[in-house]
Amino acid sequence: MGGKIKSWKKRWFVFDRMRRTFSYYVDKHESKLKGVIYFQAIEEVYYDHLRSATKSPNPALTFCVKTHDRLYYMVAPSSEAMRIWMDVIVTGAEGYTQFMT
Repeated sequence: MGGKIKSWKKRWFVFDRMRRTFSYYVDKHESKLKGVIYFQAIEEVYYDHLRSATKSPNPALTFCVKTHDRLYYMVAPSSEAMRIWMDVIVTGAEGYTQFMT
């Protein structure tokens, strides 16, 4: 779901362990960068069990990535994909924390 205009749009995400970032683009050609989430900014990743994502196209597959300054709502194409995406994001954020200690 968009940050300023709260509408749902497809985005292409790129997880970069070396740069410790989670970038997102308009499409899979990665031609237009829309934003970057830094691992150190991620506070929490959780299933949207309260259904707080307004008008989610699929509430059962909606999860949240909470950072210092924003709450990102994301919808996965399947329950398996959602589990994998959440695990990868959490692992990346935790890996960053372990790297710092």
